[in-house]
Amino acid sequence: MTDTQVVGIATTAPSNRLRIFQLGGLGEVGRNMAIIELNGKLLVIDCGLLFPDETQPGVDLILPDFEPIRHRLADIQAIVLTHGHEDHMGAIPYLLREAPDIPIYSSKLALALLAPKLKEYRVIAPLITVSDREIVQIGDFQIQFLAVTHSIPDAFALVIKTVAGTILHTGDFKIDPLPLDGRKTDLEMFSMVGSEGVDVLMVDSTNAEIPGFVPPERDIGLVLNRVIGAAPGRVIVASFASHVHRIQQIINAAKLNNRVVAMVGRSMVKNQTIAAELGYLKVPGGTLIAAEKVDELPANRVVIISTGSQGEPMSALSRMANGDHNFALGPSDTVVLATSLIPGNETTVNHLINRIIRQGATVIHKGNANVHVSGHAAAGELLQLFSAVKPKYVMPVHGERRHQVANAKLAQLSGIAIKNIVVADNGDVIELTKDELKIVDCFGVGLVFVDGSSVGEVAETSLKDRRILGEEGFISVFLAVDLVKGKVVAGPEVHARGFAEDDAVFEDVIPQIVSAVEAALVSGKQDERTLSQIVRRTTGKWVAAQHSRRPMIVPVVVEA
Repeated sequence: MTDTQVVGIATTAPSNRLRIFQLGGLGEVGRNMAIIELNGKLLVIDCGLLFPDETQPGVDLILPDFEPIRHRLADIQAIVLTHGHEDHMGAIPYLLREAPDIPIYSSKLALALLAPKLKEYRVIAPLITVSDREIVQIGDFQIQFLAVTHSIPDAFALVIKTVAGTILHTGDFKIDPLPLDGRKTDLEMFSMVGSEGVDVLMVDSTNAEIPGFVPPERDIGLVLNRVIGAAPGRVIVASFASHVHRIQQIINAAKLNNRVVAMVGRSMVKNQTIAAELGYLKVPGGTLIAAEKVDELPANRVVIISTGSQGEPMSALSRMANGDHNFALGPSDTVVLATSLIPGNETTVNHLINRIIRQGATVIHKGNANVHVSGHAAAGELLQLFSAVKPKYVMPVHGERRHQVANAKLAQLSGIAIKNIVVADNGDVIELTKDELKIVDCFGVGLVFVDGSSVGEVAETSLKDRRILGEEGFISVFLAVDLVKGKVVAGPEVHARGFAEDDAVFEDVIPQIVSAVEAALVSGKQDERTLSQIVRRTTGKWVAAQHSRRPMIVPVVVEA
């Protein structure tokens, strides 16, 4: 990212000219954060995080890149949250550390889930609850909140009206005709807003490749009822801690089968306690018990709702699979993974399933039963949305590149000209004029890694080193040289970790290292840096040729 690019973008746009750019959420599923700019002021839509995959060892979380707006934090008018999922609000405490007191607008549930996070991170902000179809004026931005169905209650689409044009941001949505809570996607208002004119439709792309329509959430209840009814012993159901509707259906199925429910996992207990207190989760009396009481009841009377559906190492389910949890799995247990696979977690989840099966339990998952439906609109629903809204321009958001492109093709299929569709990347600056929507500039944005207490201090080079250490091992080579005599007088001592069980494997390369170093000394190469590079190259060539490995090699050359 050059200074020229930052100055060209992160200063103000032309007067009454609307700009859109994202600091995360394009070309990926997570880190959602969009910026709407008008007359020198910024409106933030969502501020989420991304969870690391196996190529990012040691990383706890991944944040949007705030750098392009860091010198404009005072221009932020508000943060507007579409819903209460971590990939849409989990990074807010990190933004508020740099710019406290920014007002945050969202639903009652989203803000209730956010409040403990802000307290934990010791940051403050005004939390302003809004409701379906409510209109608020935030500076030059008039925002109306429209109900949409998703995998968490109280999700919103946003209608953002300005003097420069109208944006409809769908947030994460699907069109479920029979939602559990009766709160349907507000297609009536979508059509009404569309008839008034939508300049830019920013639309969820996650399921754009999937034909047809997403099945209703209610269908999962029937499957859960059959699975729980047929299970000989305990049933452990793993779900996202925020999926209140799914938790409700698990509780309903347990009640129908004369079972009680225990919840395990810190986030599960916390989120469902909040949901129950606010009335989003209905728990019949006598149904919920403390986890400590489970062993006092017959196994066929119990359902355990757990975190860990993505194979997170320290989650309750992973610990059960490893045999180091209070609930030891056995042959009479049935484990249900009632979630989808987050992209990048396939290998981890497959390992989890295999570990559970090794414990003797039966595993039910999306691959062998209909125990999950998505919270994102499939192609049929997206076409229905395009038909209802009839936007002038379309900007596919929220998804990997292939999802965005598939969504763009659906927009074309619905009759929108290809020149009116913008498939953007994080950092692209999209400007709306009277005649077009186009990318006018871009700036570099990266991944910001949270590693323990450090934020943004871990670089990709460090992750590369970690991957090498984890996959290829580590070799240290120590030797002392006499620069006057041009001889190696001590060593080489070669030691390894994660490469070979016995350091004797290096006996063949030791004379090669001595020969290469002494040849360099004779030729006049005497500085320690040059000699260290020779040791590294000699050792690396031997390891690659003999063992087809590329470990991290750390040479230490000292003068005797």
